[in-house]
Amino acid sequence: MLKRREKKNLKDLRDFLREEEGLGTVEIILIIVVLIGLVIIFKTQLRSLVEKVFEKITKDSNTVMS
Repeated sequence: MLKRREKKNLKDLRDFLREEEGLGTVEIILIIVVLIGLVIIFKTQLRSLVEKVFEKITKDSNTVMS
């Protein structure tokens, strides 16, 4: 009787490990957390880059409109 219980426990453990429901949500949350961390770390560099891009867009749009 003990062997049946052990086999059932092993089968339940294997089924649990193979189950992948909800894994997508966890992966998406981890990706978002990593992206937020990167933004926080490189905040000043990103701000500088965005400002340069908008300055160039503004300058080029003024050239086209003139």
